[in-house]
Amino acid sequence: MNIKLDIDVTPQELRTFFGLPDVEPLQQQLMAQIQEQMLKGAAGFDPMTLMKPFLPANLQSLDGLQKAFWDAMNASAGGRKDG
Repeated sequence: MNIKLDIDVTPQELRTFFGLPDVEPLQQQLMAQIQEQMLKGAAGFDPMTLMKPFLPANLQSLDGLQKAFWDAMNASAGGRKDG
């Protein structure tokens, strides 16, 4: 016996159903800050400085962020250490 259930909901409706917070205002504020920095000029735009308050302590340096990406890629590749 197979039962198939299709539910057609928007992402906002699904987040509300599961009780997840509405992060749209935060996303809009962050995008406005990024846009403002980009309009000021690319010379002074540093994405890591902008994102630093939102990152956990172990990812606040570029080395930590790069290590986290490599660890995730190695884990998904079966834990191989090629480099």
